[in-house]
Amino acid sequence: MAASDTQETEQSTTEPVQEAPLHRLDPERLPGIRKRITGRLQGLYGDEIAERLTQKIIDRICRHPGAPEDLAMGEKPKHHGQWDETDTMLIAYGDSLNYPGEAPLRTLDRFCTEYLTDSISTVHILPFYPASSDGGFAVIDYYAVSRNLGDWSDIHRLRERFDLMFDLVLNHASSRSLWFAEYLADIPPGNSYFVEVGEKDNIANVVRPRRTPLTFEVYTKRGYRNVWATFGHDQIDLDFRNPEVLMQFVDILLTYVDQGSRIIRLDAVAYLWKVFGTTCIHLEQTHEVIKLFRDILEIAAPETILLTETNVPHHENISYFGDGDEAQMIYQFSLPPLILHAIHTGSTRYLHEWLSELEPPPYGCTFLNFTASHDGIGMRPLEGIIPEDERATMLDEMRNRGAYVTTKRNADGSESPYELNITYFDAFKASENDPLQVSRFLLSQTIPMTLQGIPAFYIHSFTATPNDHVGVEQTMTTRAINRRRWDMGELNFLLRNPANASSQVFDALRRRLQIRRMLKVLHPDVPQRVLDLGPDFLGFWREDTENTRYLLALHNVTPYAKTLSIGIPHLPSKVGAWADALTGETLDHQATEITFRPYQAIWLVPLVDCPHPEPLNSPTDNAEPAE
Repeated sequence: MAASDTQETEQSTTEPVQEAPLHRLDPERLPGIRKRITGRLQGLYGDEIAERLTQKIIDRICRHPGAPEDLAMGEKPKHHGQWDETDTMLIAYGDSLNYPGEAPLRTLDRFCTEYLTDSISTVHILPFYPASSDGGFAVIDYYAVSRNLGDWSDIHRLRERFDLMFDLVLNHASSRSLWFAEYLADIPPGNSYFVEVGEKDNIANVVRPRRTPLTFEVYTKRGYRNVWATFGHDQIDLDFRNPEVLMQFVDILLTYVDQGSRIIRLDAVAYLWKVFGTTCIHLEQTHEVIKLFRDILEIAAPETILLTETNVPHHENISYFGDGDEAQMIYQFSLPPLILHAIHTGSTRYLHEWLSELEPPPYGCTFLNFTASHDGIGMRPLEGIIPEDERATMLDEMRNRGAYVTTKRNADGSESPYELNITYFDAFKASENDPLQVSRFLLSQTIPMTLQGIPAFYIHSFTATPNDHVGVEQTMTTRAINRRRWDMGELNFLLRNPANASSQVFDALRRRLQIRRMLKVLHPDVPQRVLDLGPDFLGFWREDTENTRYLLALHNVTPYAKTLSIGIPHLPSKVGAWADALTGETLDHQATEITFRPYQAIWLVPLVDCPHPEPLNSPTDNAEPAE
């Protein structure tokens, strides 16, 4: 059983962050910044509290070592060029990889350093804090590293070669946390940190991602109370209507930046603010908190990026860009189920329609393009895109592949599909010994590589991990099907065998990412145009006009060999010869058609831009951990 799915019996490796003295920024030099922060807080808490909190926040910012000395008074920093074509992300738990006698975080660092430095730039370490359930998302101590995983030095070692992303789990805290113990005992400050629901409080319209009851009863020193628990009874919702809760998370936010996080993922942030009688999702106050965090980071740590995690329909999801003043990065939550549906049905109809209507992100913002993560495949992002009957058919087909389907409770008491729990690799398995499973899966991972934005890959996609039904049985959690903890000896054995799916996928993804990072036309800010090539194909045209760089990405989503007329207008004649960046094969100057193998992707680039990647470093036995 994964350590992250069990109660922490040892409180961790807390290393208190030493409070730095005021330096660099003189608060009196920041009138514009002060005014902006005060304005945010006035809308949340009123004038009197806003003035007091503003001073606290300014003081905390001025102690932050990343605050630039030459910040212009009151000016918001401009877009810093925070990403480029070399940016790609790996998503992993701290204990996704395990080696006997070695801290799992050190094993992760060793694995990434040895095999992924030429293909991955950022590692998203899923919650590594002491936690009591939900794969680490029921946090006990926000300032600590779980002893089961390692310590802060292991995090810092990984930071030497990769950018890092940490989770800021701010909607709720563990029922085993000190804060909740203080709540039960009526001891400050925790006694006012959680949302209570009285008999007359209207919660009928609350939007939920779960089917469990929204509230449950606990016994406190003040008697029985009903507490709000959006995600389950071990995750008690924090009350951001209390300004002291906000201040706690301002400090946690800046502490994570201090400890090396370049990207902060705001977990489940859509449900943050509570107003009785409303849906309690996407409230104006929630957006204002995100804007406040953005303001703070633009002053204290301008290179830090906010990423919002909001697994909701697309039009709701992109609202977290704001006017370019909220999150700089947003997950493309509709992408995983749409790619799955397109390859499963052999038709790009709905994926093409959605991509064609996709508005580019605001200036200074980008998308995170992914297909799989520690969670399941969200079904809500398909609402309004794929008809309900076709969604139901896909869910039935996935059940035949070993999937579980979780539901959410609606306001009328009914339930509807919320999440599909299956490994993304096995979602493309049509039968036992399916000869096309690897090809289907590789296509699903290749499509996000050429979309505008930054691609992200779950570690179990890299390793072609099959469904972990044993993990489901051990944890009684359906999400465990996609959270296997690999033994490095077993994984290395598989990766050394070229006939094994894990080895084939691992090497192919590394090579394609290595090639991608050499194509400047795939900078996240370069515009894309979706081509109408019929239901068998998906095509993107990326064009950097300023630097005369081009890429035509073509994908056959069918199990058949297909011929496509490339349409000479797609390829500017002034460029001269073209080549497939994935294979190095040149395109005949007279060619008007290209023949594709089943599920093949082709990246056409000018021959002069065709990359020549270095040979891959092959996995070895690693019989002994590196010193």
